[in-house]
Amino acid sequence: MPRYKLTLRYDGTDFCGWQKQEQHATPEALARIARPGHPLGELRDEGKIHLRTVQDVLERAVRQVVREPIVLMGASRTDAGVHAEGQVAAFTCTAHEERGRGWPLDRGLDSLRLAINSRLPDDVRVRTVEPAAHDFDPIRGATSKAYRYTIHAGRDHPLWDRRYVYAAPYALDARAMHEAAQKLVGEHDFLGFTAADHGRLTTVRTIFYCNVAEQPQADQSGPDHTEHEAPAQRITIDVAGSGFLYNMVRIIAGTLLEVGRGRLDPARIDEALATQDRTKAGPTLPPEGLRLEWIRYGGSAIRDQPSAIRDASTPTPDG
Repeated sequence: MPRYKLTLRYDGTDFCGWQKQEQHATPEALARIARPGHPLGELRDEGKIHLRTVQDVLERAVRQVVREPIVLMGASRTDAGVHAEGQVAAFTCTAHEERGRGWPLDRGLDSLRLAINSRLPDDVRVRTVEPAAHDFDPIRGATSKAYRYTIHAGRDHPLWDRRYVYAAPYALDARAMHEAAQKLVGEHDFLGFTAADHGRLTTVRTIFYCNVAEQPQADQSGPDHTEHEAPAQRITIDVAGSGFLYNMVRIIAGTLLEVGRGRLDPARIDEALATQDRTKAGPTLPPEGLRLEWIRYGGSAIRDQPSAIRDASTPTPDG
């Protein structure tokens, strides 16, 4: 039976993360999912709440297309509220339409992509469908992955993209953040940069690059072409590595943000890495600013940042 590799993007705002999950229908749990117009789950007859997750929504759409049970495996278990531009998933189904099931190979991969997308909600889309080896494992086969955390720094909070950035009401020193970020590059024990319930056998990971850049902003002046407040900054933190622990990128972002505010000495990063003491690092920033950018498979891992990121991360004289 053929196996397919899906690359997808999604807006994580109205999802309870990637992985399928259920909760007991307690009053507290029911209150958490009760979002008008965008419920985060549904109450089932057995007295459990079936949470709205990307894996569940995508698996349902694929099942409707191939008309047979499938098991959808995702590469990265993104948390609730985290977005993705390059999540990877895989499934296997029959190749021929036997008794109304499967996906005939002569229909083509793009037709399969379009068929799945036609059954998905607006906040998740399959970008590509590719053939995969029968033993392709999107988790174990990954050699590197990258995330971006975006911060809108300034008193004038964002409106149109508020779901995709963390709004910080103060200015940040992007150059200091970038310099501090280089301390994270290389192989380290990142126990001091993960949650206590990380659930991994080892906390050693390799960071290939970690770059902080201040991105150009659109004109922020008023109708009279005068700026009413200091212009906001758009700060991006791009980090790629062999893999990441639970909340690791959000803790890295929180640590660098504190450096940018001048409230955390960059030497604390060295201390956190040396002692694995979580209290030495910064806070865990909220999920909305985080996006899974890409996941690489096969060959050597991506150890150098792409040229576009490398150019953007070079601090400007006034940045």
